[in-house]
Amino acid sequence: MLLPIYIYGHPVLRKVSEDITPEYAGLSKLLDDMWQTMYESDGVGLAAPQIGKNIRIFVIDGSPFEELDPDCKDFKKAFINAHILERSGDDVPFNEGCLSIPGIHEDVMRKDRIKITYRDENWVEHVEEFTGTRARIIQHEYDHLDGIVFTDHLSALKKRLLKGKLNNISAGKFKQSYRVVLPK
Repeated sequence: MLLPIYIYGHPVLRKVSEDITPEYAGLSKLLDDMWQTMYESDGVGLAAPQIGKNIRIFVIDGSPFEELDPDCKDFKKAFINAHILERSGDDVPFNEGCLSIPGIHEDVMRKDRIKITYRDENWVEHVEEFTGTRARIIQHEYDHLDGIVFTDHLSALKKRLLKGKLNNISAGKFKQSYRVVLPK
């Protein structure tokens, strides 16, 4: 089922998400719906807060970046109860966008190496290191679990320059091809 994307300014995007238990009702269907919603919305990742749920889940398919970073080939994962343990390496800029902030793309600095613990859809625990574009995609989606959106990483000047556009997005003045939930 296609789920609506919650848009910038909605309070659900600013809350810190909670871990879930293996007994979480409907987890398999939720993951299926998240994958479908992400693909139909032309995203490379989708976090549970973006669909109105403050739980620590996100899904990623980095294959659209395969040409830029061959490590993204077949990089498709669900991250449940994700917690970044370490960020290291160089700060690297990359132009990011977000389904919850349609039409805005800005350069964001992020570390190029992370270590993360998470459970997969079969509830198997993993502790892994990721580098490059994979680390960037994970950090972007992970931020949503902590109530952070990519524009929070921008300079004060850039935020002021974007304020009008962000206010328009919160007011529903934008074009998109997917269903949305606007802030009240």
